[in-house]
Amino acid sequence: MSDAYLLDSLPQQLGSDMPARDLWIGFDLGGTKMLAALCDERMEVIARKRKSTKGHEGAEAGIERVKNTIEKVVEEAGVSLDRVAGIGIGCPGPLDLNEGVVLQTPNLGWKNVPICELLEKEFGIPTVLVNDVDAGVYGEYRLGAAQKAQCVVGLFPGTGIGGGCVYNGQILRGPKLSCFEVGHMRVVPEGDFCGCGRRGCLETIASRLAISSEVAKAAYRGQAPNLLELAGTDLSNIRSGVLAEAIEKGDKMVEKIVRNAAKHLGVAAGGLINLLCPDVILLGGGLVEALPKLYSEEVRKAAEDFSMPAYHDSFKVVVATLGDDAAAKGAAVWAQATIESRG
Repeated sequence: MSDAYLLDSLPQQLGSDMPARDLWIGFDLGGTKMLAALCDERMEVIARKRKSTKGHEGAEAGIERVKNTIEKVVEEAGVSLDRVAGIGIGCPGPLDLNEGVVLQTPNLGWKNVPICELLEKEFGIPTVLVNDVDAGVYGEYRLGAAQKAQCVVGLFPGTGIGGGCVYNGQILRGPKLSCFEVGHMRVVPEGDFCGCGRRGCLETIASRLAISSEVAKAAYRGQAPNLLELAGTDLSNIRSGVLAEAIEKGDKMVEKIVRNAAKHLGVAAGGLINLLCPDVILLGGGLVEALPKLYSEEVRKAAEDFSMPAYHDSFKVVVATLGDDAAAKGAAVWAQATIESRG
């Protein structure tokens, strides 16, 4: 990005020592990566900074990485922190939204971390906490594939499986806590153990981690030769793009495993359709981006099979369009709406 663009896009303040607070930071804190996006008032991204989360290092080290990433994204844009009006943090739940506390993150390993207080103390900038998938769904509702919908249900398979819902322009939440933990709906009685400590959650059968485990076993058994050549049997190497490439090259067992996972996601969607009658089922995350047609087909079919016939024509299945920016931009635009509503 050129210096000229930055100078033209960021208004100069004349006759005042105090810069306008016209920028917003959206932060996507995930199980494997963190992404900070510095946005202007139109929610156009001016600069991005990405790092590995390294959740195994613990919460204290993780918070320092968050702080450093925020500092770096502002530095790379060539602007001052004084220009930032607010920070939105999208984080896996459950969360205490009122107090800005990360209560528990099964795929991150944090517990009772007062992230908003820590960041406000560090930067002196109002900070809003939101579930990461809620942020992504809200971003798509405001800026992407789900605009003008009355009710959007989002399903984002990744390291785990996140869910979110925007109803009449508001993120669906409890009086204190974030909700819509679709990945921890129990779908297989006495199934595999989940990161949350329970058994048989949707994540244990439909997340990328679960898929990677199954295809690695298939590769070891000689049933997925292309996957074995591309990534071996190391789960950390079996990413969404590798799965898509293995399927494209003809690994039928890999395709069967992924379709089965997508079907289970659709079963969960069917139950949510019976409950909320959404007009949009929004699919996002790396797996969906790599295999949009497969996921759309399987989720749509299973959602119809497991919802009441009266609802079959009431919803459409769409794929998120904001890509990696969805949660970060959604967190930024949610922070803007929340902070400006306070007056």
